[in-house]
Amino acid sequence: MVMNITAITTEEIWKVLGTIPDPDIPVISITELGIVRNVELLHDEHAIVTITPSYSGCPAMGVFREDIISMLQDLGIKQVDINISHSPAWSTDWLSEETRAKLTKYGIAPPENSDHLHTGLFTDTSRTITCPHCQQKDTKRVSQFGSTPCKALWYCNTCDQPFEYFKCY
Repeated sequence: MVMNITAITTEEIWKVLGTIPDPDIPVISITELGIVRNVELLHDEHAIVTITPSYSGCPAMGVFREDIISMLQDLGIKQVDINISHSPAWSTDWLSEETRAKLTKYGIAPPENSDHLHTGLFTDTSRTITCPHCQQKDTKRVSQFGSTPCKALWYCNTCDQPFEYFKCY
């Protein structure tokens, strides 16, 4: 169904983009993830959407592009340009508390903060992450890499459950 383009606003475009799930974490949208950085509606039939990859080489960027173009064309916008911006670089600091809570409920430990980026996140094996299942910190990293490069595999010694940790960046 194509809507009357004169009724479309930038706010409505943001709302529609907020319905596009992240392909790796379907409980959060690409706007909640902070991938969508800007939306410009130049005229009734032309929109420009700026997106930032969550990390260099993110394979989901093609999916984001296709989903954005498809959704906006369904609204009646004939020309949709996607700009990729690498500056500022995406950061897990952009995740809201609500988004972090959604990750936890889904079973993924959200990034606890980015201050440890330079203090051994990748090499400090004594570091612990809060388990999203039981909220305990008696955890250990099993693998620096999980189901996607942006997550690591962890194990909780309290509830005996594996979980993924969304790496800070």
